[in-house]
Amino acid sequence: MAASNLSNFPQIWELLKKEYPDPQPALHFKNPLELLVATILSAQSTDVQINKVTRELFKKYRTVFDYADADIRQLEKDIYSTGFYRNKAKHLQQSARIIIEDFGGEVPSTMEDLLKLPGVAHKTANIVLARGFGVKAGIAVDTHVKRLATRLGFTENKDPVKIEKDLIELVDQSEWDDFSLTLILHGRNICFARKPACGECVVRHLCPSSINPSLTVSTPC
Repeated sequence: MAASNLSNFPQIWELLKKEYPDPQPALHFKNPLELLVATILSAQSTDVQINKVTRELFKKYRTVFDYADADIRQLEKDIYSTGFYRNKAKHLQQSARIIIEDFGGEVPSTMEDLLKLPGVAHKTANIVLARGFGVKAGIAVDTHVKRLATRLGFTENKDPVKIEKDLIELVDQSEWDDFSLTLILHGRNICFARKPACGECVVRHLCPSSINPSLTVSTPC
């Protein structure tokens, strides 16, 4: 694990912003409900697979009532390829019913209320708030963000909640979502888990893991 090196943060962040000037979410959605569903389904799966599934799913389930009234076995079949389909189907249906009963059929727009939904943890709530409502409540820490924050020396913590707290102290609130998206893109394109392409990295001269080759091994996520 790379040692904490916060002095390099401003330079690293500026270079990454230039490299990824308009970071966009990989999941496809048109409204907060679709974003919520896609994000719940994305656990332990790839965005490519989720987009493939939701392309048909969103044609069939258009409103929160469609999920609430769905035959659970059919819903399981419809999301089978996302993995952990039984739990995900249950979470989708239970969340839909809570949204109808407690929030008037509208996806809630606060952290407190989103965390009341089954299948929604802090990371998912951050994503829904930022990308569905434009509310910057925190920084979504997925496996890419966790890995890069460690390698770049922004944190020495392993727990996502503690990592988020460390990052919030570094990044301006207006850039919280862009920061998460940027690290995700850099993790997918360059800073791979097993063999990071340090030779192609725009921040290699500032990265403690790149400066010390022995530290470029896979970081547990």
